[in-house]
Amino acid sequence: MAAAPRTLSGAEVRARCAQGACLVRCRRRLYDLSAFVRLHPGGEQLLRRRAGTDVSAALDGPPHRHSANARRWLEQYYVGELEPADEQVAAPAGHRDLVDWRKPLLWQVGHLGEKYDEWVHQPVDRPIRLFHSDFVEALSKTAWYVVFLVWTPVVLYLSWVSYTALAQGNTRLFSSFTTEYSIPVHKYYFPFIFLLGMFLWSLIEYLIHRFVFHMKPPASNYYLITLHFLLHGQHHKSPFDSSRLVFPPVPAALVIGFFYGLLRILLPEMLGLSVFVGGLCGYVIYDMMHYYLHYGSPRKGTYLYGLKAYHVKHHFEHQKAGFGISTRFWDYPFRTLIPEETFEKEE
Repeated sequence: MAAAPRTLSGAEVRARCAQGACLVRCRRRLYDLSAFVRLHPGGEQLLRRRAGTDVSAALDGPPHRHSANARRWLEQYYVGELEPADEQVAAPAGHRDLVDWRKPLLWQVGHLGEKYDEWVHQPVDRPIRLFHSDFVEALSKTAWYVVFLVWTPVVLYLSWVSYTALAQGNTRLFSSFTTEYSIPVHKYYFPFIFLLGMFLWSLIEYLIHRFVFHMKPPASNYYLITLHFLLHGQHHKSPFDSSRLVFPPVPAALVIGFFYGLLRILLPEMLGLSVFVGGLCGYVIYDMMHYYLHYGSPRKGTYLYGLKAYHVKHHFEHQKAGFGISTRFWDYPFRTLIPEETFEKEE
């Protein structure tokens, strides 16, 4: 038999809020959001101002009606009921999760079959373990600053190599087809080639996110479900697992090496390297920005504030749209822009 929910008086709630806790209520149900305030897409202060109050109207809007996923997320912070104690208000019946969170998830999710897609898009606030092996598990996680420390020196070094090689004047475009009409690539072109690489990365970022990370694996294919969860499903299931928000250097090196080899085939060596290093810089910016969109607190009205709200909508409301992370640019031509919904439109 489930234990009765704890009841707190209004005085107890006010006392805990005065001590720095952020308790809110939805009618009589109480939630302690102290651990979540920094992550709130609307900013910490918005929640702090509502501490001790009933947020039922705010959840329903206007200006923003919270999604079913947002309401499920809220339930993770349930702590009890507000008095009067003589009213019988039961906590929601507990439900058995589809996976055993005490064990590595990677080998379990493939058995979910047709239930996988719905399950993976119902986010939770808890860390994920993928592998039995501690060593392999460690390789699958990384702190945000590791990406910056590993790849920034590579970007700087390869930028210097590219620029000095172009300065020698030996790089020509189309030289493999014709020497008479080949185009020399001067060192002064390097900044523009670098920016081209960054621009191409933004497209690659969008395409991978939309068509690889958001593929819907067949319900009957254990291995494709497992692969999807490894690549991106884990992030949608636990979007605030800080150790899984950026791409670990070891698997990242394999993907980066693939794109380097592809550019070596398609372009003259130094030209390809110049495009590559721009793309690598774009990747580093993307990973840093992605982490910030989850854990940062940008000031309201800024570009990053809007981008954070946009990305949170992708996680909680519009998983089939909003695939741009560092920029919304490609969502426009591909028609996957998340609409600027208002309460009136939803009505």
